[in-house]
Amino acid sequence: MTMAPKREAYDVVMIGAGPAGLAAAATSAEAGLSTLLLDENIGPGGQVYRAIASTPVTERNQLGADYWLGADLVQSLRASKAEIIQRATVWSLDRNLDIAVSIGGASAFVKARRVILATGALERPFPIPGWTLPGVMTAGAAQTMLKSSALVPDGRTVIAGQGPLLWLLAAQLLRLGGRIDRILDTTERGNYFAALPHAFAFLTSPYFAKGLSMMREVKAKVQVVSGVTELAASGDGQLASVSYVAGGKRETIPADLLLLHQGVVPNVNLAMAAGIEHRWDELQLCWSPVLDASGNSSIAGIAIAGDGAGIGGANAAVVRGRIAARAAVDALAPAAVAKLPSMATLRADLAKAERGRIFLDTLFRPAQQFRIPSGDTIVCRCEEVTAKDVLDSVAIGATGPNQLKAYRRTGMGPCQGRLCGLTVTELMAQARSKTPQEIGYYRLRAPVKPITLAELAAVPKSEDDVNAVVRG
Repeated sequence: MTMAPKREAYDVVMIGAGPAGLAAAATSAEAGLSTLLLDENIGPGGQVYRAIASTPVTERNQLGADYWLGADLVQSLRASKAEIIQRATVWSLDRNLDIAVSIGGASAFVKARRVILATGALERPFPIPGWTLPGVMTAGAAQTMLKSSALVPDGRTVIAGQGPLLWLLAAQLLRLGGRIDRILDTTERGNYFAALPHAFAFLTSPYFAKGLSMMREVKAKVQVVSGVTELAASGDGQLASVSYVAGGKRETIPADLLLLHQGVVPNVNLAMAAGIEHRWDELQLCWSPVLDASGNSSIAGIAIAGDGAGIGGANAAVVRGRIAARAAVDALAPAAVAKLPSMATLRADLAKAERGRIFLDTLFRPAQQFRIPSGDTIVCRCEEVTAKDVLDSVAIGATGPNQLKAYRRTGMGPCQGRLCGLTVTELMAQARSKTPQEIGYYRLRAPVKPITLAELAAVPKSEDDVNAVVRG
């Protein structure tokens, strides 16, 4: 590992050390290209393989066999000649492939001939009443604590939402001795019928057997309430109870911890700030970059791989990383592609990895009432803006997320819209009877992650930069 880039320019720079970034960097380096992998976490693995090189959880069955596949990816990368920098936060990427990265409180700049974004996914916002109370967390945050520190809840714990990660987390928590009092499943009844046409592909995919086994394991130990249509967290400065409606009946249960999850969505902030074209995905209900079959974006030289290109899971992310890297090698050093698997082989691997995905996307398509809040429910956590505030702003002229910034400062806090962006787009689209595509998203600019003024001031300056602000 290194603390600063060893050179000013590289053939290929990968951003993000999850499944896609690890696979892409190893592939690029194997072909002999100068390769740099930048990642903001303390170690490689992303969220799926978080803490793979340092987790205190050593019994393999506790986190599951799929988790440990990450160790092979990390080993392959470390055996290559790729340069890896951890705790490196990329805060700017432009169409000239100039990258600004914060490392140890100082900014460095690197130039790339090709960039592969592997920024992964974020958990979808789950804006219910009380979701900002202490004691309410995302499932992903709980999984981070579990993988990094073997921490599991011992107080009254409720898990609410839907999707594969919810069941995986529940199984992992139980295996490590954690407490789960109840699981509130918010999957819409109608989704089961909508998903039926895609059932065969799912039944013959690796997802089916694993998912069924995991759900059985969890249901044998925890009370599961299905068909939940309303959900709220309550407490005076701290979570005390969770209330929900299922089957037309309302129930309130005491809780010390509520873990929320309703799927993941592509982390698009850096890609959007670079100016890459995105479109609204009606199935996954999120923004996805417009890409060709090799992951190339609308900006020449920038490709996107993994869940940042559209949610597909860890296995698909690995293959997408290899495809994007092979395409980069083909463009920069065509003679070297002979060392790599053929594109036809990789595309076949991707089709296999994505088998059954449409079934999952359809089944776990989140319900409108859990995506589009109303009344005093907070939408933008950073600026404490409620759904009513947003609708009031629309009523007096706010036409989209960017105009809303001027009215309410939504999306201008430390998270830069990551926790409210999708909610704001859908809320405004509904209020104005338009599609999310017509409403649009926040206009994102560098720096896409918070950095200090001191760090900006310390950025190396050319003579032209100085002359531009010095009076003659």
